[in-house]
Amino acid sequence: MRRNLEIPQGKRTKAYRFFEILPGLISYGAIILLFILSWLDPVAGSIYLFIIIASTLVKAIGVAYRTVQGYEVIKRAERVDWRKRIEDLENPHAAYERLRDSHDKSYHFDEHIENLKFMATMDTEYPKPSKVYHVVIVTAYNEGLEVLEPSIEAIKKSTFPNSHIIVALAYEERGGEAMATTAKILTNKYKKTFKDFLAIKHPDNLPGEVIGKGPNLTYAGEKVAEYVKKNHLPVENIIVTSLDSDNHMHEKYLDSVAYEFITHPNRQRLSYQPVSLFTNNIWDAPAPTRVIAVSNSFFNVISTMRPHVLRNFASHSQPLQALEAMHFWSKRTIVEDGHQYWRSLFFFSGDYTVLPIRIPIYQDAVIDETFLKTVKAQFIQVRRWYYGASDVAYVGTRLFTKKKNRPMPFLQLFPKFWRLLDGHITLAILAPIVAFGGWVPMIMNVSSHNMVAYNLPNIVSIVETFASVGLIVSVLVSFKLLPKRPAKYHKTKNIVMLLQWILMPVTSIIYQSLAAFYAQTRLMLGLYMEKFDVTKKIIKK
Repeated sequence: MRRNLEIPQGKRTKAYRFFEILPGLISYGAIILLFILSWLDPVAGSIYLFIIIASTLVKAIGVAYRTVQGYEVIKRAERVDWRKRIEDLENPHAAYERLRDSHDKSYHFDEHIENLKFMATMDTEYPKPSKVYHVVIVTAYNEGLEVLEPSIEAIKKSTFPNSHIIVALAYEERGGEAMATTAKILTNKYKKTFKDFLAIKHPDNLPGEVIGKGPNLTYAGEKVAEYVKKNHLPVENIIVTSLDSDNHMHEKYLDSVAYEFITHPNRQRLSYQPVSLFTNNIWDAPAPTRVIAVSNSFFNVISTMRPHVLRNFASHSQPLQALEAMHFWSKRTIVEDGHQYWRSLFFFSGDYTVLPIRIPIYQDAVIDETFLKTVKAQFIQVRRWYYGASDVAYVGTRLFTKKKNRPMPFLQLFPKFWRLLDGHITLAILAPIVAFGGWVPMIMNVSSHNMVAYNLPNIVSIVETFASVGLIVSVLVSFKLLPKRPAKYHKTKNIVMLLQWILMPVTSIIYQSLAAFYAQTRLMLGLYMEKFDVTKKIIKK
């Protein structure tokens, strides 16, 4: 049965509207509940607050541990010779005989030996590495050569053979004549560098599309599928990677993805998620956006260590055959990356997994022409990310429906739905409650002189001190994640990079809580965000 994967447009059903309202209703309700409980009984309010604060402490410890663990795993993965491992897969039997008694202790080497053994002894047909192709779709709106060329050069430097890479520059008609000229220059320069370089112009104002990246990606995907058929390439052996215009992939990324693609029998029902690190221009960005960029990098490092909760984010890879079957990405949402997880999960009736690729793709932090424009642009970017709360309705209406209409078993989908809902509520409420919640029971009971309420701010402060250990660990790891300091900056810049973390409480409230409340409020009121606001990432010479 072919399932309807589309997000509704126009008027929603009552059930859909209920789930659109639900995240904001709970988030606002959680804040209001603290005041009500504190007013009715300061002890009840204090207990409610302490539960939230204590959970923050537990999460902080987990963040510190996962950050260190994730950093080490990424560095080990970067040291692996993925090209050599790919070559082993060309003849797994011979490679297994050669390597089975090896004492190599490199990252996942034992797993590599098991893969070779499995492939050598099974009758299952595996794609030969020499028959695998990568299509890299680079999306652009109105970016110039100074942004796009470094991204394409990074693809060119890949250890995966350029002769098996097809680059598709997916650019917008609404980007104007300058964008079309840039596309022509890049086509002429790189046409012979790769197997092919395709410049694909996405027409403006096509029906049923929001103004966003998803429609551009889907249009490019359709043209790529036509190209593949015309040139008689093996569609079942083609992997598509979507990149933003400022993304610089690690030279080993494509080899790492190809390795996982070949060695997993259910390869068509997997997507491959790299670690997105917002560090390209991190030394040039102002302090608030640096904190946001590094914090988001930490989140992605941590996520790669928790495969059971991993979702598509920003750049990711997926087989062309699977993408074509589900008609690529959604054209009705501005958060097509995270939404692609649910779209794929439901298309494959629950038999779909996001596989972590512990190799990074580097992205830009937000930088606009002035400081004020930059901090505003940063808010626009994160509010777009947090509009992912719109998926609560997309998932909820498919979960709480008749069994015959449900895309997968209830008990399998419910934990995923709960984590989705809880994640967006936590984004909204955690920062203000941690920052100001300790004063609420006392303020609401000024005349009672209740000792619990009076001492609560001190208790919360002690718990927050312990929780800050996680932040300290993260700060130390952040210096290891940073690219080399540019020569134009003095060593004192390192001190500034350390002191910037005193902004963490402010950035958490503005760029996490307020942005999440903004997105959830829009959903509550039915004021849908249907335009992808492009944020500038200016290159400083």
